[in-house]
Amino acid sequence: MNTRQATSLSEEEQLYRNLTPTSHEYFVEGREYLPGADSRSPLFHPPYPVVLEEGEGCWLLDVDGNELLDFTGNHTSLVLGYKHPRVLEAVRRQLEKGTAFPGVTAPQVRLARSLCERMPSLERVRFTNSGTEAVMNAVRAARAFTGRHKIAKIEGGYNGSWDDVMVSTHPSGEQSGDVLRPVAAPASLGLNPASVGDVVVLPFNEAEAAARLIEQHGEHLAAVIVEPVLGSAGMIPAERGYLETLREVTKRLGVLLVFDEVVSFRVAYGGAEEHYGVTPDLTCLGKLIGGGFPLGVFGGRADIMAMFDPSHGRPRIPHPGSYNANPISLVAGAATLEVLTGEEIRRLNLRGESLRRQIRTAFEDAGIPAQVTGLGSLFAIHLTSRPVRSYRGTIGADAPLRHRIFLGLFNEGVLIDPRGVGSISAAVGEAEIDRFVVALKAVLRTLTGS
Repeated sequence: MNTRQATSLSEEEQLYRNLTPTSHEYFVEGREYLPGADSRSPLFHPPYPVVLEEGEGCWLLDVDGNELLDFTGNHTSLVLGYKHPRVLEAVRRQLEKGTAFPGVTAPQVRLARSLCERMPSLERVRFTNSGTEAVMNAVRAARAFTGRHKIAKIEGGYNGSWDDVMVSTHPSGEQSGDVLRPVAAPASLGLNPASVGDVVVLPFNEAEAAARLIEQHGEHLAAVIVEPVLGSAGMIPAERGYLETLREVTKRLGVLLVFDEVVSFRVAYGGAEEHYGVTPDLTCLGKLIGGGFPLGVFGGRADIMAMFDPSHGRPRIPHPGSYNANPISLVAGAATLEVLTGEEIRRLNLRGESLRRQIRTAFEDAGIPAQVTGLGSLFAIHLTSRPVRSYRGTIGADAPLRHRIFLGLFNEGVLIDPRGVGSISAAVGEAEIDRFVVALKAVLRTLTGS
């Protein structure tokens, strides 16, 4: 890096580079073999992502020896934190027996029973290797069950990387169309054009407008899929009346309601369906459900899930996969749910409420416009003065300032997602929340010169 480049960098980026020289070396070498030096697009941020080496509890260590207080939980998936002893012990015991088998294993039945007892909507479940696969199979089931081909999804909702749902995840203002009648915009090059054409995009938290669109397309709609908390858009919770309206109109029109609870499952013992008191026809789970290992779940009404049943002849919907229900992920997930009791979730949620409140106060005291969204142990910072009730409210937020805050927090020893979102794990206590708030205030003082 030459002198002219150095003087053009922000104070936060200069310090970040000084703290992470080995990560930079990995980045340079990694680009020789990996596009962008990694395999997860959202992890990239300028000037380069840090290379992490070890985690324990709510702490991470990078290759340069920087200790980081973690408020990401690997994008909400490690709800208990890193190296939880109950999870590690369960995995060790299973490793001694084997990692995968050409048949059913007992851990599959145990975890399936636990999930069905925990979430009333889950009468039957099946396991996949990711949330994306769970959504894919749920949508396929909805199409097969209803005989219809279109689906409706939420603008700003991320439901995995499958073509049929990679639509209007983060559309620009020019792509979006009318706020009450969003345009279906492809979220990537290379999608099947027919997939985009078969998606109806619904506005979030606009109940009447969403209901009108569902009614307009109802005879062709197989399913409406919704995240009760829009994760990728910035932890934006649904309003109860919105989900109640979706439930009423879909039931009336014979459209299946699918909850994508890959992120929101943690907000209550029985997931967001318990929190909101709304029961979907199908539910998709992922992230925390595998306890730090790849695992997805889809399930719901027994009559719908019966289409996957091969015990009475050839199933109407095949569901192959060599690593489906691999026992390592299953035992890690089961151990996680055993620890994640109702009382533990209540404690996490109180920590989340406290953190969101203190973040809001810190920005108010600094005089920087910001909206803080979230539910339970989930949170997000939106640098805008506009209320954030949906993805539309995030368009135009101050992305350069958000990036400086992200780097500033890293330099203070605190890690959040580069997009300004985060979550609290069970390893986080009041002392760690206090440390986060102190770090944030220090960053904001630097930015405002106060």
